[in-house]
Amino acid sequence: MNFTRWSARLPGTQRRAAARTDRTAAPSSTTAATTGGAVPAARAETTPAGAPAPDSPVPTLDGLSVHDILGQVPALVALVHGPDHRIAYVNAAYAALFGPRATGAPAREALPELAELGLLPLMDQVLRSGKPRTVKSRRVSADGTVNPAADTPTGTDPDPDTRPRHGYYTFTCSPIEIGTRDAAHGPDGTEATQPGVLVFAADVTDQVEAAERLRASERQQREAAVTLQRSLLPQELEQPDDLRVAATYQPGGKDAAVGGDWYDVITLGAGRTALVIGDVMGRGVRAAAVMGQLRTAVRAYARLDLPPHEVLQLLDGLATEIDPTQIATCVYAVHDPNEGRLVYASAGHLPILVRDPDGTVRRAAEPTGPPLGTGGWLHTSGTVPLGPGSSAVLYTDGLVERRDEDIYDGVEALERAFSGATGSPQVMCDRLIRALGVTADHDDDVAVLVLQHPARTGHDAELFHNAALELLGGVEAAPRARAFASGVLASWRFPTELRDLGVLAASELVANSLQHGTPPMRLRMRRTDRRLIIEVTDGDDHLPRRRRAEPADEAGRGISIVATIASSWGSRRTPGGGKAVWCEFALPAGHTS
Repeated sequence: MNFTRWSARLPGTQRRAAARTDRTAAPSSTTAATTGGAVPAARAETTPAGAPAPDSPVPTLDGLSVHDILGQVPALVALVHGPDHRIAYVNAAYAALFGPRATGAPAREALPELAELGLLPLMDQVLRSGKPRTVKSRRVSADGTVNPAADTPTGTDPDPDTRPRHGYYTFTCSPIEIGTRDAAHGPDGTEATQPGVLVFAADVTDQVEAAERLRASERQQREAAVTLQRSLLPQELEQPDDLRVAATYQPGGKDAAVGGDWYDVITLGAGRTALVIGDVMGRGVRAAAVMGQLRTAVRAYARLDLPPHEVLQLLDGLATEIDPTQIATCVYAVHDPNEGRLVYASAGHLPILVRDPDGTVRRAAEPTGPPLGTGGWLHTSGTVPLGPGSSAVLYTDGLVERRDEDIYDGVEALERAFSGATGSPQVMCDRLIRALGVTADHDDDVAVLVLQHPARTGHDAELFHNAALELLGGVEAAPRARAFASGVLASWRFPTELRDLGVLAASELVANSLQHGTPPMRLRMRRTDRRLIIEVTDGDDHLPRRRRAEPADEAGRGISIVATIASSWGSRRTPGGGKAVWCEFALPAGHTS
């Protein structure tokens, strides 16, 4: 088929270059034979308003054919017509990449690359709708094949000069109308036309490769932040005698920067355990670095055995010093198996959930203070029961917060999931994450810490015992304490050597309390499957210090003796005033009775 003129809705420069000239202008055309089709000449444009004076040289497109224009365009251009998209023209750039194409053949046979790129259905839509369509960044190899295999055989290293190079092109299909050279004229003298499609492909390889380099850099930065985050979290949780604990951390999806979530479990001595979870606001390496500093500080402050609200008070000041622009939420809770409860303080964090043995889930009270880093606020402590058979979960907002829901709707969903979760703490962590719909593509970090205070029965119950003696003071207190300790340790069937050390430690702690403390006084002994704990409380809040006694001193050696014979010792102030001084003895391996 021969063609005389394109009456085309062309994109951009092509439309301007192929614009019709004024009908009064004398046309001048050339014929191109690259593809065997006759290509019409472009006509000069009319002089626009404000053009240079007539005596000035005015550049025109007279004598420049469409073939001359499109043939020099570096983009790929193909023109097809009719319902089966028969080839009318391809430019030199298209022929150089995909090879020459004969005119008149249908695209499905003569342009297989367009079929592989999935453009034929798109071209059908363009013909039907009369609207242009675009597909972005399709990958084409330098030899004209589409989506070539990128892998090379194992053990080979192809020559860089012969290795296939790939490019990326954005294809735009625009509707046009084509007039035929010998077509019959319409009743008004105009030429007959038929619809066609102009396929225009721009090389976007540089942009795609630049975007890929940027994505690779972002991936590397995210991997570095995730590595830093994980290295700052506990590599292995401490396992208390009286609790079973497990935690899970999941970074946000690949498009989300890593956050500052963290958790920790810290054994405090005397059977007590601190449980911590927190969330530094913000993203990236900076948030992870601040998180690491706060977590380290929490462990240091925990060794002081301070009440939870005092620990948060210290953290608040430190957070302000680290970065005044960063704030963090945090819960610090302490479990004492003798009291059967959690004592906690919350700095703007979500409430702890506790499940009773009957499956009832209760929330701890609202936060007892604002987030860390805000300064100028006195935190307070709260309590929530956690007896044998109970479980608790501490979590960050990534577990329950969704963009289209109120955060407390998420907390209610967590309550429902927690009420039915069973199994070990690790199993419960995994089930809670699945129940809340957290996937690998989740847009926020998630940290979950689950603890269980198991109800022990049978043989396990024989490994855990408690005994206590109230001391009223006076000269008979010390002998009564020694007799009590000796009888209890004998009933627990400890070896003679360990029993003697336990009696000596109890005697020295009671003597220290009698000399420096005030009533009421109490001796408490506890054994677990791993240690013997001896603790004495009194009403005075001055904590003892280990000091070196002079040879002539008749007193001052009690704490030094306890520190020497015990595995560890410590002291703390008790709620409501007073103090507790304790020591621990590690049980011999294999001692179960």
